[in-house]
Amino acid sequence: MDVHVLWHVRHARNLDGSPTEHRDSVGELLIDEEFDNVKLIGVYSSEQSVESAIDRARLREGFRDEPDCFYSAPFNIDEDNWTDGFVSIPYSDD
Repeated sequence: MDVHVLWHVRHARNLDGSPTEHRDSVGELLIDEEFDNVKLIGVYSSEQSVESAIDRARLREGFRDEPDCFYSAPFNIDEDNWTDGFVSIPYSDD
């Protein structure tokens, strides 16, 4: 069974005042994991429910500032979606 996971990205503003890029040249949402604020909105049973959630969120403070920065993806429940482990990168002051 698939569910649909919905996120919103609030992009960090550029310190020099230049315009923030929200999507790349083919329309894919850009996400800078270090600076952007990514929020999980919810998990839904259908794409129609996702669209309804987006419509509701676009009315709220913060989300309405970036109304086209929602991202949804289907996930199969009861299935491992991350199977490779992870690597820790040590922090350095350099």
